[in-house]
Amino acid sequence: MDLQAKAIDIRKDIVTMIQRAGTGHIGGDLSVTDILVDLYYKQMNISPEQLDDPDRDRFVLSKGHCVEALYAILADKGFFPKDELVTYAKYQSKFIGHPNNKIPGIEVNSGSLGHGLSVGVGMALAARMEKRPYRTYVVMGDGECDEGSVWEAAMAGYQYKLDNLTAFVDRNRLQISGTTEQVMAQDSAEERWAAFGWNVISISGNDMQAIDDAVDLAKHTKGKPTVIIANTTKGKGVSFIENQVAWHHKVPTAAQAEAAIAELNERKAVL
Repeated sequence: MDLQAKAIDIRKDIVTMIQRAGTGHIGGDLSVTDILVDLYYKQMNISPEQLDDPDRDRFVLSKGHCVEALYAILADKGFFPKDELVTYAKYQSKFIGHPNNKIPGIEVNSGSLGHGLSVGVGMALAARMEKRPYRTYVVMGDGECDEGSVWEAAMAGYQYKLDNLTAFVDRNRLQISGTTEQVMAQDSAEERWAAFGWNVISISGNDMQAIDDAVDLAKHTKGKPTVIIANTTKGKGVSFIENQVAWHHKVPTAAQAEAAIAELNERKAVL
């Protein structure tokens, strides 16, 4: 499978879903898409047929406000019919604005920022205690790392030497109220995580091969958990959305959505 092409298709689905629903966190969705595509289409041992398999890999989208990217991927992989996405954000729909574990393929409700890594630590620790081979993956936002609970979980991950745990930080450097460095400076993120004892890998987070290589390295790291600092572009793939803080939570007009999809189609055509 051409994962780059798949990521473009998922981005088109995200744009369509958000424009139709009139709500959504489009900037962060587009920045994190490549990470989720690599995990779901190549790296993770999970499928619609494995929903109850105790050895399935576990995934937690801690930056739960970017759920549209996750919904698009789960639908594409057949966890539920794709046409169900037309109900996203509608009254009484189970497809709400944050991950909902009533939806097949979603392990845990999330979106209250700062909690996902703690859940992931618990999942990874349970795998060790039960002697199961599954791995746990957690995706956080860089703005989310303002939360102190992230660092409590980081301490626990190191304390228990959870080498079956891989975390991503979507380092797009923008959050709802400005740049991360204006709101709560965190450079160097790499040095901070290393100081907490984690194996740190820093990559270009919209480079599919770099993501894939980093996940492979994490699988072979022993004695400590791994964090992948994924340096991404917020709004990746749509030029008028890229690196614009106003698009953290903004809905494209019908004309803007059409232009975005046309641009994504052009990008796919030259792969």
